[in-house]
Amino acid sequence: MSTGSSKSRRRQRAPSETSAKTKGAYKAVPEPPSSDLSDRTWLISCITVLLVGAVLRLYHLDLVPLHHDEGVNGNFLVRLARDGAYQYDPQNYHGPSLYYVSAIIPWIIRFLFGVQAQNTYGLNTVTIRLVTAAFGIATIVLILTLRRRLGSIGVLAAAALLAVSPGAVYLSRYFIHESLFVFFTLGVVIAGLKYFEDGHLVYLVLASASAALLFATKETFIINAPVLLIALAMTQLYFWLRSRWLKPPRNQLKDRSGRSRSLGERLKENVERLGGPTRLGIFALVAVGVFAAVAVLFYSSFFTNYPKGVVDSLKTFQVWTKTGQSAHVHPRWKYVEWLALQESPLLLLGTFGAVIALWRPRNSFAVFSALWAGGTLAAYSLVPYKTPWLALNMILPLSIAAGCGFQALYEYGNRELRVVATILLLAMSVSLYQAIDLNFFNYDNDKKTVNLKVLDSPEQYYVYVYAHTRRETLNLVDEIDRLARVSGEGSKMGVTIVSPDYWPLPWYLRDYSRVGYFGHMAASTEPVVIASEAQRNEVQTAFGDRYQIVNSRLNPEGSYSLRPGVELLILVRRDIASRQ
Repeated sequence: MSTGSSKSRRRQRAPSETSAKTKGAYKAVPEPPSSDLSDRTWLISCITVLLVGAVLRLYHLDLVPLHHDEGVNGNFLVRLARDGAYQYDPQNYHGPSLYYVSAIIPWIIRFLFGVQAQNTYGLNTVTIRLVTAAFGIATIVLILTLRRRLGSIGVLAAAALLAVSPGAVYLSRYFIHESLFVFFTLGVVIAGLKYFEDGHLVYLVLASASAALLFATKETFIINAPVLLIALAMTQLYFWLRSRWLKPPRNQLKDRSGRSRSLGERLKENVERLGGPTRLGIFALVAVGVFAAVAVLFYSSFFTNYPKGVVDSLKTFQVWTKTGQSAHVHPRWKYVEWLALQESPLLLLGTFGAVIALWRPRNSFAVFSALWAGGTLAAYSLVPYKTPWLALNMILPLSIAAGCGFQALYEYGNRELRVVATILLLAMSVSLYQAIDLNFFNYDNDKKTVNLKVLDSPEQYYVYVYAHTRRETLNLVDEIDRLARVSGEGSKMGVTIVSPDYWPLPWYLRDYSRVGYFGHMAASTEPVVIASEAQRNEVQTAFGDRYQIVNSRLNPEGSYSLRPGVELLILVRRDIASRQ
């Protein structure tokens, strides 16, 4: 069943970058929204996509125990909420934006209810992950604003694929920087695109602020920013070369005389369209000022750590250049392998869309999206440092490129909606199954199980489960809480941690006022001691006459699995044990 008009598609594919002058600024008028979907159908489709994405990201946010990195981030947030203290450290941690954005929740609670300083102002696993989940949902919303550039079918396909992407869902449910980082990356693209279309200062300011927040979120800004700039430059070069050597696409690439415009002429035309060199220069200075102001504000901890925090924000590139060569080192093709294992529909459809965009470009944004997706994958692949959560930077542009492919398939296939819908539903079904399997069943399992046997493979099957905290850790926390009640001391019960590996326990024990994190064998008289399985002989020698090991519900030997290769023991003082 075709829903398209019987009129010529040539007329419907009119040039999308004509010019008009409005209120003193030249405005590039983009292609009008597709009339293939009614406003009601468009609205229902958008709401459905957002609901699916929101449910996957918000349901049971405390199901998965915090990862090591989440525990560290949560520890920073607790300190910021309680004491108002935070200082950026370029040696070990990412940018400050995550903590300040997340601190809004406890600060509002404190303002409204006057909670005392020793409390955590409503901070818990759900409230902190709610922040990153919200940014994950907001990224889907941003994609839906690209209807003019991607087309109705294309933008819905892109948003739907991102909504059910296993990695996008998994990492949105993580209290780490990634979901904020990709949101601000897309914010730069969309605000910059709007400025190019309308020439209004507000969009340039938004693009500059988004770039500054991108910088204030993570040091991999040094990868994403050049990729976007190179993709933009290559897009202009692509259309210039195409105008000289190939049949021009729908964009207006020649002047009225039929002569191909040079790159210089096209640049001059765009400068004039945006108000001329003087206006553009003034706006550029404003943009630089906004970028500097926002970046300084965050890295200086709102001027409580100035100028050290600002200087450290530049030192981070030196630190992470070394880290990028030595930690989490994988072969160059590893991201392709990971995406093929966990994001196969998106990888295939994104590659197809990128090829179609370069072969028969719908507009300049389609070409930019293809170059953005390929450039991001290439740039991150060249760096030896590779972790699964960095793949989210590739998932976003791949979703947009896939949307370009769906729109092209729809337009060049006589607007047969059934074919496009069938392919999209099949792809979404595969991704949705993988997303549910990963996020709600195998969230702490990095190996595939077949017939109750774990596959003996050197590679991870659940690639996003990367040294993740085991679900049994929550049993360990419950046991400590139970012992606190038995002792009669509650959150004032003393806990000594001698295990060298203990994150994310500081997050789960944040309400306990007497916790010592030694990281090595140390003397203790506190009611509870937590050690590693590797220290079993030492702790029995040191504490055996005064403490006993608490048996795990799952392991009669008493150990609790923290993460792969790390087993923990709970020792309780015998006078407390006798009260049970």
